[in-house]
Amino acid sequence: MINPKHKAAQEAASYVKSGMIIGVGTGSTTAYFIQELVKLFQQGIDFATIPTSKATAVILQQFELPVLSMEEVSTIDLTVDGADEIDKELQLIKGGGGALLQEKMVAFVSKKYIIIADESKCVEQLGHYPLPVEVIPFGYKAVKMVIENTYGIKVVMRMKDGQPFITDHGHYILDCHFKRIDDAPSLHSHLNNITGVVDNGLFLNMADAAIIGQSDGKVFTVSI
Repeated sequence: MINPKHKAAQEAASYVKSGMIIGVGTGSTTAYFIQELVKLFQQGIDFATIPTSKATAVILQQFELPVLSMEEVSTIDLTVDGADEIDKELQLIKGGGGALLQEKMVAFVSKKYIIIADESKCVEQLGHYPLPVEVIPFGYKAVKMVIENTYGIKVVMRMKDGQPFITDHGHYILDCHFKRIDDAPSLHSHLNNITGVVDNGLFLNMADAAIIGQSDGKVFTVSI
């Protein structure tokens, strides 16, 4: 049976039309969407892509898909990306792959923003997945302490190969273990008002739809 994430990616690919500029997300789920884009391109569907990370850009280029930069476009027709958590109102936590800043910027200028995932990403309440907060390296320990003291939570510096994980834009990521987020808009605002915070992984009122692949091979779409 086909992977549920792949089924969701196949459904999302049906939204792709000739002439579109397509934002392409980062991570294991969107890798399936890239596979579908390759098939469409080989069938003669003409489109260009905007990657949300350097890693995605490399994959798109390896498959010889047309790649544009954000500086070359004013709007994006369709963006397809994954998520770490999705609630019933299509509010999201993203950033597990470390590309939340570019992902949010691409989503912001997209006419249609579709999330693809398997059913394990669907939650009643955001927060069980640690919320990524992107910070500049200078003074990051002070930012970490402010978040810990303000919210009484565990905050973990993201590491890779024994060193701080570095985003595409040279920042660090603090993974914040809220466990439950009751007021996402307020939290989003408060976090982003802390000096040194670049942005956080709450994607609020951005997604137009979520295509969810199920273990039985079916998909369902949630839209607001």
